[in-house]
Amino acid sequence: MIIRCERPEEFPEIYDLVKVAFQTAKVSNGNEQDFTDELRAGSGYIPELALVAEEDGRLAGHIMFTKAHIVGDGGRFETLLLAPVSVVLEYRNKGAGSGLITEGFRRATGMGFESVLLVGDPAYYHRFGFVTAASFGIKPKNDIPEQYVMVRELVPDALCGVSGTADCF
Repeated sequence: MIIRCERPEEFPEIYDLVKVAFQTAKVSNGNEQDFTDELRAGSGYIPELALVAEEDGRLAGHIMFTKAHIVGDGGRFETLLLAPVSVVLEYRNKGAGSGLITEGFRRATGMGFESVLLVGDPAYYHRFGFVTAASFGIKPKNDIPEQYVMVRELVPDALCGVSGTADCF
């Protein structure tokens, strides 16, 4: 499996991949494909951190890391949002999602990013080192249950003294 950056000519295919992947996901609001396009069109889009998993010339998965912030009394702290993580049903449990996330962490760290936020299933994301954001005093700006809002430090102690509201969800 090859993990690489998405290409502009693949955007329509990625849109369909995200839509189909979330049709069989445990949790979905049905708009993940549109959210992907919104993130890509936003100021936080980082082309080097929008990745696809490709096997035998076919896209198997896609993830995006986009710039986000935690805003609190200590100021505005830059972080990343990991969303969405999309893997086509036939490639699930075959390492596509893990490969995308791990490679994304490697690239993000190399670019100087220190932490990642997401909303997702704790049973899946804990294996990648994510913990509840509330344990750092980080909360969402809306009513998402706190157990689903998670954070991971890419650099040890990066979130020491950081608390506030995540501006990305």
